[in-house]
Amino acid sequence: MARVVPETHDDILAAAGRRFALTGYRGTSLQDIAREVGCSKATVLYHFANKEAILTELMAPAIAVLQALDERIAAHRGAPAQRVAAEGFVDLAVRFRREIALLRGEFPELLQQPAFAHIQRISERLVEALAGQSERPSARIAALVLLAGISETCGQFVDVPDEELRCALLALARRALEPVD
Repeated sequence: MARVVPETHDDILAAAGRRFALTGYRGTSLQDIAREVGCSKATVLYHFANKEAILTELMAPAIAVLQALDERIAAHRGAPAQRVAAEGFVDLAVRFRREIALLRGEFPELLQQPAFAHIQRISERLVEALAGQSERPSARIAALVLLAGISETCGQFVDVPDEELRCALLALARRALEPVD
C-alpha cells in the first residue's frame, strides 16, 4: 500500500490533535501521528522538530488569546479586573474548548515544559484577578476552582452551543466569585 505524504504540516497537526484527544499527549507517539496521517515518522520530523513543537503549534492560537487577556487584565484593578478576567477566560475556554479537551488531565505536567512556562505565570495572574487581588484564602480558592471548573466543563461539553455554554459559565462565575470591595 502506497503512503500518502501530507501536502502541508496541517495534515500532521490535525492528526496529532485527533491522537492527543484519543490517547492524550503523553500517550501519543510521533509514530502514532505518522500512522494516522499515513506517512513515515521521518516525514513528521521533517515538518516538526519533535512532539512538543506539534503541541506548541496546536496551542498557539489559544495561547495568543490568553496573552492578550493577560494584557487586558493588567490594565485594571479590583472589580473591573475581576470582570475582565471572568468574561475573558470564559470566552477563551468556550472558543478553544477542543484544545482544552486535548489536554485534560495533563495540563499541570505540560506547564513544566519550557515552551509553556509562561502560561503558569499568566494563570497565577488570572487567579489573582479573579480573586479581586485579595489574599483571603476563600477568594483565591474560589478563583482557582472556577478556572479549573470552567476548563473541565468546556472540555467535557464540546457539543453544547457556544452562547449557551458561555451564559451558563458566566452566571456561575458571578455566583462563585467574592465581590471586590
